[in-house]
Amino acid sequence: MPEVIFPGPEGRLEGRYHPQKDRDAPIAIVLHPHPQYGGTMNNKVVYNLHYAFYNMGFTVLRFNFRGVGRSQGEYDQGIGELSDAASALDYLQSMNQNAKHCWVAGFSFGAWIGMQLLMRRPEITGFVSVSPPANMYDFSFLAPCPSSGLVINGTADRVAPPRDTINLVSKLHEQKGITITHEQIEGADHFFQDPHMDTMIGSVTSYVKRRLTEGTR
Repeated sequence: MPEVIFPGPEGRLEGRYHPQKDRDAPIAIVLHPHPQYGGTMNNKVVYNLHYAFYNMGFTVLRFNFRGVGRSQGEYDQGIGELSDAASALDYLQSMNQNAKHCWVAGFSFGAWIGMQLLMRRPEITGFVSVSPPANMYDFSFLAPCPSSGLVINGTADRVAPPRDTINLVSKLHEQKGITITHEQIEGADHFFQDPHMDTMIGSVTSYVKRRLTEGTR
């Protein structure tokens, strides 16, 4: 497991980095759930997303936000965590300057951070938002949403109720030039506990593979 330490805005950040042999491989970062509710880069959903992207040929980085694990600093209401994500993307890009595609994937709180990163970084070509907490956080900054992506949630999610996710997606659907794909996994909770994890990862994989062959934003 290639452990990396890279500079963040408030000190060192701890990550796991899996490069491909191909120098032109696409890159992806994966963002973990809320630090104050036990979220880490080793969360099951984050771990499985990481390997799903790696198995599709991506060079992948996942990392701990400030104050989690060996990452320095302390929780900063999402503001600092967005800066951490930007530093992680800088680090990933510095190691992979030939990458033609750049993706961000986030789970729960990480999905909220990932969507904000999308707004700041025009080079991001696609996103995956798993269980976005549209009931807890304001997503209105996505106007307009700069790239197409996948929003995926479970129909039995009690942390981030499906109706809020549906409302979020319907607002994004009104925007021209991008396509938001929305999938709901029947019976899955917020964390896609078995047997739903494989179904969710399968949906993500087929979506990302399709997008890579299309070559569109």
